[in-house]
Amino acid sequence: MPRENTVKNYHSTVIAFCLSVTLSACTGSKAPPPVEPAAGKSEKSIAPPAEPAAQKSESTARVAETPTANTSSTPVGENATVSTPSAPSDVAAPPADATTTTSGLAYKVLREGTGNNRPTITSKVEVHYSGWTTDGKLFDSSVVRGETISFPLDGVIQGWTEGVQLMVVGEKTRFWIPADLAYGETPRRPGAPAGMLVFDIELFNIKEPPPPPPVPENVAGPPDDATVTASGLAYNVLREGTGTVHPEASSTVEVHYSGWTTDGKMFDSSVVRDEATRFPLNRVIPGWTEGLQLMVVGEKTRFWIPADLAYGETPTRPGAPAGMLVFDIELLLIQ
Repeated sequence: MPRENTVKNYHSTVIAFCLSVTLSACTGSKAPPPVEPAAGKSEKSIAPPAEPAAQKSESTARVAETPTANTSSTPVGENATVSTPSAPSDVAAPPADATTTTSGLAYKVLREGTGNNRPTITSKVEVHYSGWTTDGKLFDSSVVRGETISFPLDGVIQGWTEGVQLMVVGEKTRFWIPADLAYGETPRRPGAPAGMLVFDIELFNIKEPPPPPPVPENVAGPPDDATVTASGLAYNVLREGTGTVHPEASSTVEVHYSGWTTDGKMFDSSVVRDEATRFPLNRVIPGWTEGLQLMVVGEKTRFWIPADLAYGETPTRPGAPAGMLVFDIELLLIQ
């Protein structure tokens, strides 16, 4: 969900070489829950090449086929080593037998896949990957880390979104991604790799997201039976919880949520991403900090959050939803 300025990413993972990014932009609509601008980034983690505004990616231990025949060994722990992929022989530019799409993306299948279906732009995919600049410098590799990465395909750089949709499970493909489909010739984010990028990507799994939740029938405003607090926050309990303890402002909570503007437009949903979100309760917008302290584990509640407890009528951050916001929140865990 949209965030203000630089905020803490409380999903369990963030981004390695693409720090401060999600699937669309570090301020995009697929970010963590509504966060106030106070916090710095949380623990560093891994994710594929994402445009600014990253959401959670998941890591899974898998053995990857080495992208090239030549590798070097990097220590990982006391008794284990992992092979570091060497730069492809054709890293400088796509070879003559590469296929080039109308966008300028070039690719070559290194190993045929066993699957029949290709991911769509909304699919969540699991991959191993290694990335190089055209001078042969390896700037990121899930292979080196020994963990695959799972992420929504509509959240990464354009070259990945287009390219991975051409693949089937089991396939391994090399992509030459032009600068305009990656981070550009002069990346805005310090440390992002510039120019054409080369990736070897192995596709392990495709998962289609669940359907989006329906727009609440009372999204335009709280109904007469809603409870309204002194601050103006309105809420209706949709399902009673099983817990007895309420979180405090300093608690860390795990939730599923969906958010709409009062015209019925959904701007973010952990339900659609099929992954719950965890965050400190004192780092979110005031409407969330107040509202979640009223809940117990297992409870699902609808909140109508007035603008002054959300991002305001005229948000300072471009792209943040304005005015009253409506959230369905399910509290899963209190820490």
